Amino acid sequence: MGMKRIHWTRKLTWKMLLVVAASSLSVAIILMLCYFSSSLLLWLNPSSSFFGTKLLRWVIQNISSAWMMIFIGILLFIVFFFIYINSMVRRLDDISMGLKEITDGELTHHIQVKASDELGDVASQINFMTARLRASIEEERAAMKAKNDLITGVSHDLRTPLTSIIGFLQYIEDDRYKDEVEFRYITSIVYDKSISLKKLIDDLFEYTRITSNEIPLQFERIDLNPLLQQLAEEFVPVLEQAGMRYRIQTTDTPVMMKADAGELIRVYDNLLSNAVRYGSGGQVIDITVIEKDGQATVSVKNYGEPIPARDLPHVFERFYRVDKSRSKDTGGSGLGLAISKSIVEIHGGTISVTSSKKQTEFVTSFPLAPLEQDGEE
Repeated sequence: MGMKRIHWTRKLTWKMLLVVAASSLSVAIILMLCYFSSSLLLWLNPSSSFFGTKLLRWVIQNISSAWMMIFIGILLFIVFFFIYINSMVRRLDDISMGLKEITDGELTHHIQVKASDELGDVASQINFMTARLRASIEEERAAMKAKNDLITGVSHDLRTPLTSIIGFLQYIEDDRYKDEVEFRYITSIVYDKSISLKKLIDDLFEYTRITSNEIPLQFERIDLNPLLQQLAEEFVPVLEQAGMRYRIQTTDTPVMMKADAGELIRVYDNLLSNAVRYGSGGQVIDITVIEKDGQATVSVKNYGEPIPARDLPHVFERFYRVDKSRSKDTGGSGLGLAISKSIVEIHGGTISVTSSKKQTEFVTSFPLAPLEQDGEE
């Protein structure tokens, strides 16, 4: 930084020296013209009959031509100096006015960079600083909006089951149930609503924990083949209850990646749960593990109803539900896919979804673990 300041100072000094030199040269030329004009006038009118000749002789006799030349030279130098430096002064005024606009809150104001010199550098730095400040303010506003949206979503989703629970408990409190059969029916509803409420709170806690980067990740080398095979087997009771089954296709060789096993399992647990919830009409879930272009890619397909094209870009947004009534019936919190996306991203991976009348496919991709680490724990 010190060397850069010295460089700027030298450039500015040379520029000022050029202005002084140009002003001095202009003064010298004019004084020379005045001197030769005066000499010519005295030579052409030696009798001093012309008023200009009389005035010139009076000045020479009473003031001295040297002092007059000095006086005129100083005045001319000042005039020329301000003429030549005027462009620099105007640029300084532009920068000053720009700073005033920015100080008044006009962060969209852009100072024009008219030259690649020190003042141009100053203008560029101010523009850069303003852009960074504007971006920071926009990020803060976006964060505040996201926070407000989260609070609104949470309030709405918590209120629905809580209102039902309070209503049924009030029904019991007022002894309005007919018999023990109705009493047990009401308590079972309250229990189910409480489970849904707990799941929503758990998902919300997990989402805020992930997005706030508070997860103490324990990275280890993981082979995706056995991990997904085991997880699919654990889903068999759920699949059978939904009248479904799974098919899995893995590679002959290990597909190694660095990940937190618990968080990775949560990703595919959410994807499989989602496939069961919305793909039961297709009766089959296909899981495919492949290794391609240095990436470990996992595909989870279901053959149920397609996701509408208008909803497809939003499925990973928190609290977004493709079918509001269906998701309530099936107990979706609207946070599962948002959690999965956040976990995938903190592992340096990507997640995407495509959907058609034939199938809906979620695809995750992660960088493969380096080959030279295969012997390490």
